[in-house]
Amino acid sequence: MTNAISRPAVLVVDDEQDICENLRDILSDLGYRVDTAQDGPSALELVRDNYYDVALLDLRMPGMDGLELYRRIKQLRADTVAMIVTAYATDEITQAAIEAGAWKVVAKPVDLKYLMHFIDEALGQPIVLVIDDDDELCLSLWDVLREQGYRVSLASDAPQAASRLREQAYQVVLIDMKLPQTDGAEMFHLVRQTNPEARTVLITGHRGDVERKIHEVVQAGADAVCYKPFNVDQLLQTIQGLIHPTPGA
Repeated sequence: MTNAISRPAVLVVDDEQDICENLRDILSDLGYRVDTAQDGPSALELVRDNYYDVALLDLRMPGMDGLELYRRIKQLRADTVAMIVTAYATDEITQAAIEAGAWKVVAKPVDLKYLMHFIDEALGQPIVLVIDDDDELCLSLWDVLREQGYRVSLASDAPQAASRLREQAYQVVLIDMKLPQTDGAEMFHLVRQTNPEARTVLITGHRGDVERKIHEVVQAGADAVCYKPFNVDQLLQTIQGLIHPTPGA
């Protein structure tokens, strides 16, 4: 699997080969790692094997449109920022794209100046990793954090978390204290080994059961603890404070 920390990666999916090749040439010249696909199934194969920061997805393609493709990409790689590219940028399509979790709708013919601005803006968004085996909670946190302008990666177990940590540098990592095959303490030390600059927040709904372990991990350097069910405003303030600490704090 490609290590994405070294070079930003973009996936271009369009059933018009000329568009794919033109965007690949332009973005490659600007220093991005670029892969292209001309249909949804081929794009999903690439996503299964590679990390992408940004996906540019044509809306209208035979077999699988850009919105359905993004829904499937999100299941595999929630932290890939999607932009839907279309010549049919109506209000209804824009709303459908937002509801699917896409970030922007870009009109065809593509204005390269605006496209590059959007890509740079996406790459500048702080990225948060949520390590928790509760899928419903992870998706809820994805929605909340995405609305605040964060990119959000999800991992449900230790192997998946280890893979995510090798691929990307995270600003903040949320670590559930009870995980399949491991616990939050072991995961904290893995984060420290692979992403030493990442700030860490321990999360748990089992206050009494893991209080001693939480204390040990905080003593080892964890930055904060948030208890389930979350006070969303408090959680957001905690993450914001870790990413943008107050001078002198």
